[in-house]
Amino acid sequence: MGRKGSPRSPQAEGGSRAASPPSPLWALPEELLLLICSYLDAQALGRLAQVCRRLRFLSSRDVLWRRIARGCLNSGFTQLGTDLAPGIPVKERVKISQNWRHGRCQRETVLKWKCNLMPWMELDGEYLYLSQAENIQAYQLCAEGTGLQRHPQAIFSGHQEDVCRFVLVNSHIVSGGGDGSIVLHKLHGSYSVKFSAHEQEVNCVDFQGGLIVSGSRDRTAKVWSLSAGRVGQCLHTVQTEDRVWSIAISPLLSSFVTGTACCGHISPLRIWDLESGQLLTCLGTDFHRGAGVLDVFYETPSLLLSCGYDTYIRYWDIRTSTRKCVQEWEEPHDSALYCIRSDKNHMIASGSSYYGVVRLWDKRQTRCLQSFHLSSPTSSPVYCLRFSTTHLYAALASALHVLDFTAS
Repeated sequence: MGRKGSPRSPQAEGGSRAASPPSPLWALPEELLLLICSYLDAQALGRLAQVCRRLRFLSSRDVLWRRIARGCLNSGFTQLGTDLAPGIPVKERVKISQNWRHGRCQRETVLKWKCNLMPWMELDGEYLYLSQAENIQAYQLCAEGTGLQRHPQAIFSGHQEDVCRFVLVNSHIVSGGGDGSIVLHKLHGSYSVKFSAHEQEVNCVDFQGGLIVSGSRDRTAKVWSLSAGRVGQCLHTVQTEDRVWSIAISPLLSSFVTGTACCGHISPLRIWDLESGQLLTCLGTDFHRGAGVLDVFYETPSLLLSCGYDTYIRYWDIRTSTRKCVQEWEEPHDSALYCIRSDKNHMIASGSSYYGVVRLWDKRQTRCLQSFHLSSPTSSPVYCLRFSTTHLYAALASALHVLDFTAS
């Protein structure tokens, strides 16, 4: 009688290991799998992606990361749900957002010039527009890395003195200059219009809905028509009784806000009716003398940011029933704030008047999140800053700096 042997292995039976039965998980519809995954946080989704190729693909879907991204800094999603960066996968934006939060970036000085200026700039897709003295120059952004093409692709001129500020809207540049004039350029083509606007320098301009608003050192704000046959015609002159440093048209195209020098007893923030030029309301009553407003920014039709010489960023709810400051952040080194920008969701970036300090703020916190000193040892204000989902650009008196947050 033979000896009983041990059970024969699958390899002995079939020559190879039998295939494992498919997981019941894959019998579920994809919609249900996505619903299950939607309860996971970023860390859990990252771990799930390491299990297998199929789960890596599933866990990378934008629909799963969109909810997480809306709670992140500068992820491209606004409060109103608009996606400002559709070309970048949402998962990648969440990763980059962590770099913004923790201040992880590469710094580079991409342009320098010999004499001190007060530059202004705008970002538009693949180009950065920068005012340098009496001209505005268009620089192409490099496809890789943080730099710019060293030579401008286009130069827009027309002012006899330095450009003070300009805006870029609907393929048009509208600029105000120290010569008191406003110049309108079309980006593609040779079309341009110049008209005399104010008795002194035009400190600020905005352009929306076929109308230009301008503010000047001559203590007036004006509304200008750009409709056919009425280009450069002044529709309203508003006596602000103070120098106008900043101006912005409401996204509803019904009103505009002026920020003034606060040299009298009038609030430096006032809202005016765009159609009639009449004063609608004053914002705030506790500004001290000299607390001029240097920059204003509409996040939504009802939410407005302001900053200036009083060292505060203020967040205004301007709905008719409210019209009050709902939140404020103080610059920790008691410096004037020259410029602000927002991702229209959770993040604010501000530029200070000393040593080129750029600060990042999370509106859900009271203290500054990150600081970057771009000017040392020579002190310079940050005259203007702009940022995308991946980069921040800061214009100082003699150089343009860029922070690249895609670096790991």
